[in-house]
Amino acid sequence: MERKCCARMKSMLCGASAAIRVGVGVSVLPARSLRSLPEKIADYRKMWKPTEPRDWTAQYQEKYIPFSKDQLTKALLQDFHSASEVQRRAFLSFAECLDNSLLQSYHATLERLQALYDPINPDRDTIQEQSVSDAQRLASEERVLDQLRPILDQANFNCLSEDALAYALIVHHPQDGVQVQVNIDHYEYIKYWALGQRVGPLSTQLSSKAPKGLYSRTPKTPVERRYFKRVVMAARPRQAHMVLKCFKDIPLEGLEQVLPVVKVRTSRFDRTLLNTMLLVSGGVIFVNVGMVVLTDLKIGTSFLLLFFAGFMAFRTWKVFAQRRKSHSLELAHMLYYRSTSNNAELLGALTLRAQEEHAKEVLLAHSFLSRHAAEEGGDTAYPTDPETLAQVKTQVQAWLLEKSGLEISFSLQRALTNLQNLNRHSAEKASKLKLFQEPA
Repeated sequence: MERKCCARMKSMLCGASAAIRVGVGVSVLPARSLRSLPEKIADYRKMWKPTEPRDWTAQYQEKYIPFSKDQLTKALLQDFHSASEVQRRAFLSFAECLDNSLLQSYHATLERLQALYDPINPDRDTIQEQSVSDAQRLASEERVLDQLRPILDQANFNCLSEDALAYALIVHHPQDGVQVQVNIDHYEYIKYWALGQRVGPLSTQLSSKAPKGLYSRTPKTPVERRYFKRVVMAARPRQAHMVLKCFKDIPLEGLEQVLPVVKVRTSRFDRTLLNTMLLVSGGVIFVNVGMVVLTDLKIGTSFLLLFFAGFMAFRTWKVFAQRRKSHSLELAHMLYYRSTSNNAELLGALTLRAQEEHAKEVLLAHSFLSRHAAEEGGDTAYPTDPETLAQVKTQVQAWLLEKSGLEISFSLQRALTNLQNLNRHSAEKASKLKLFQEPA
């Protein structure tokens, strides 16, 4: 009877706590977003050596254009706008007009985002007007992430699914000397965005230096890895604040290493190797030294075995502690050199990246759609029918593949919408300027 009453009271308290959280405006979406993660982790534990997340080709489609805006402008100028000096100047004037139109709008977007983030910025150096409770902080973090998602999308980042996160938590590449253990119960939410997927040798290894000696498993020829040029991580440990960070050259199997709360662990191979070495060396010491002690000092066998067991336990603990310390140092060294920006500075970097990707998409759409319109009879209007747009999209992707050697999924519909908005804005601006210049 008492157990039933306790269980009933516990359920009532949990329900009241949830009602209070919702009542103060705290969404339970972050915690709920991790509820299916244990099931996916269990599925990957049952698999035999998975090499990539399930349906990875459908999950991840590269949208990032791997050229700077200046590089792309020169390439388009050479391939599409070099027939005459007039055409060349017209394209350069269009690119300049595009830059000017995007500058003000993205600056306003960044100011709104920074104003929203400033009250919960853990790195702020100004006086805080009022204290922020944990519930208010969590709600503010959600609003910041909601405003950040369209910026990340325009910057051509891919939001990695929970399935990809489960794969990263379970699968460890044999060439990663440092391995970490993550307890997802310590997090309110974990989000990853990535761009620039590459398959090949990493430009720099995860560790601070190439491992040497008996424990080294690094081959002479670098192993090909699946990694990302940029990874944005948003994670909130429980009873803490949201951590926003961006890293470079992070392998898919090493995503968990950039989380803020992890525990360095020794790999199964290293544990087996260390235990074998300790057992062999301990046996040699016992045979060569222990038997002499038994014979000369007349010490009891049970006491000697107890002393030897204590000595080996201490030596094992010491060896593993030194190994974990070495791995922790390598992990800290890797995070120091792989980190590109964090928190408030990251918001500015992402906004600038979104602005540049926006400009590159519009330049590509303008060049290819203008050429298509000229080929069809000189009509200056951009085509809008789905069949023509699909054909132009294929041409853009083929051109990008030829120039970069990478398969890129181009968002032509979004680029066309942005291009039409630019033309409309330019026409309105020219009309206002004409009215202003007319004499009374």
